[in-house]
Amino acid sequence: MSEFLDFLRHQFAYVAIGEFKPGKFEAAEQLFEKAVATYATGFKGAYLLQLPNTDKGIAIIFWESVEEMAANQSEAYQEILKQMTPLFAKIPDSNVYEIVSEIQPKSE
Repeated sequence: MSEFLDFLRHQFAYVAIGEFKPGKFEAAEQLFEKAVATYATGFKGAYLLQLPNTDKGIAIIFWESVEEMAANQSEAYQEILKQMTPLFAKIPDSNVYEIVSEIQPKSE
């Protein structure tokens, strides 16, 4: 029964859509990886997407719960965020989304 209840519990995704100053995407990517490395409890994975040949990107970070996401805002994480802020061309658009549907490919 607990597996079924776990299935019913939805996860969350933090999504940030932004643009970096020209030529700063690679530096931002390194800082993103450092920030993600600080995450612990509740962290379920992360993606950084880049629109080819641009400095535009989308960060998606998956969490077990919003509370666990907030609990991972450590001092180390905040320091990395401070280093990343000047790389942005403008403030990124960010939101927390509830994952309401997940579809996996069928096993071969």
